[in-house]
Amino acid sequence: MLQYRDKTLDADRRLGEASALAVLCREFAVPLIINDDVALARASGAAGVHLGEDDAGVAEARAIVGDAIIGVSCYDSLQRAQGAATAGADYLAFGAFFPSVTKPGARHATPDLLRDARRLGLPLVAIGGITRENGESLIAAGADYLAVVSGVFGASDVRAAAQQYKKLFDTDQAG
Repeated sequence: MLQYRDKTLDADRRLGEASALAVLCREFAVPLIINDDVALARASGAAGVHLGEDDAGVAEARAIVGDAIIGVSCYDSLQRAQGAATAGADYLAFGAFFPSVTKPGARHATPDLLRDARRLGLPLVAIGGITRENGESLIAAGADYLAVVSGVFGASDVRAAAQQYKKLFDTDQAG
């Protein structure tokens, strides 16, 4: 998956970028998720939307995006995850698991939270300060996906960095 996250107020530019990314992502069968903006997700043709605690609820988002993917940030809260799962979320995100330069003030989650959330039966995303060195421990704890920003986009070779993270999910390489 690829998530488009742009908090600026330039709606025309954001729509243009998100729409272009949606086309490119479809070409490569990669779901594009729009962060925090249900209307932009629908207008751009993205595969889904990711909701934070100050965004629309799952039911409201579902009414706008239909059967598109809806993910929810649960931060460090199993209770929030339970509510999102009950409301119809498609995946749950937790973190930050490690200190993060992208969100230095983020709440801290533990790997035990991933283990506890497995019973909710939804894909789990770990986020926050994830590196190739610490990502494997989150996968072992139950993460189905790792949300990585600096570890990929801060690398001199973005493709190679992404492939290294992908290898963490190869059961022949992990453990």
